[in-house]
Amino acid sequence: MYAGAKAFFYALSRSASLKGLASKYGMRSCDSFARRFIAGETVEEAIETSRRVQAEGLHLTLDYLGESVRTAEEANAATRAYVRLLDVIVAAGIERNISLKLTQLGASIDRATCVDNLRRILEPAGRHGFFVRIDMENSPWTQMTLDIFETLWQQEYRNVGVALQAALHRTERDVQRMNELGARVRLVKGAYKEPETAAYQRKADVDAAFLRLMRILLDEGTYPAIATHDPAMIDGTRAYAAGRGIGKDRFEFQMLYGIRRDLQAELSAEGYGVRLYIPFGREWFPYFMRRLGERPANLGFVMRGILREK
Repeated sequence: MYAGAKAFFYALSRSASLKGLASKYGMRSCDSFARRFIAGETVEEAIETSRRVQAEGLHLTLDYLGESVRTAEEANAATRAYVRLLDVIVAAGIERNISLKLTQLGASIDRATCVDNLRRILEPAGRHGFFVRIDMENSPWTQMTLDIFETLWQQEYRNVGVALQAALHRTERDVQRMNELGARVRLVKGAYKEPETAAYQRKADVDAAFLRLMRILLDEGTYPAIATHDPAMIDGTRAYAAGRGIGKDRFEFQMLYGIRRDLQAELSAEGYGVRLYIPFGREWFPYFMRRLGERPANLGFVMRGILREK
């Protein structure tokens, strides 16, 4: 059931026809439901949402949605949009923290182009005190993502970190390598459909891997981000940190905007750092489908909203 639901929604996320409908009609096609998970389609909406999040005592990361661009021109446009986003964030006075995907910057076109585009973002980000998280995509991109990350790291860019997926068999050695570098890791379970050769298929195995990697990161990592909405994973992290005498200031929990607001408030009230990923932009549909893969019961509600606009 776990792998099947993820596979189903992953397939929907790649549907050109459904994405076309979503793009044509915008977020209104899902009524207010999509806005539970996505700040909006414009940077202005994202800034407004970010201010509300900060007012609640939570940290934030702005995520300009987009992935798998097909041309150098599209990659260049995404890079310019991120550079503009930096300026908007500085002017707005909100927390300076963003995330991005490398296929959004041209990794699927040409590695050198992607490196250059990432550098174009990291340079002004460093000058203005931003932290930039490179999100992890599905397993065919894992090695390239880490290679590009390490290329920039060796060039003395230190305002950058990476996400790693507990579901992948390879992740323990990737965690160890990032710990050796002193790089900041965001640990997630993984939202992509993956083959058995690359990833665990059973939820119990993914959970066990997540807890194992969490312990390594808390013991040896540099301010790791434990990104989960699963109460069992959160309780396991709290218990391990307390048992090892690891202070609440040495790591943070991360969650997605609109998911488990009760847990967000609870952890923040207990003194843990809690950061929300706040996604926005026109390319919201693939992200939205992957989120639904984590809560399959929502399918009927959302698809009725999209299709009735047709």
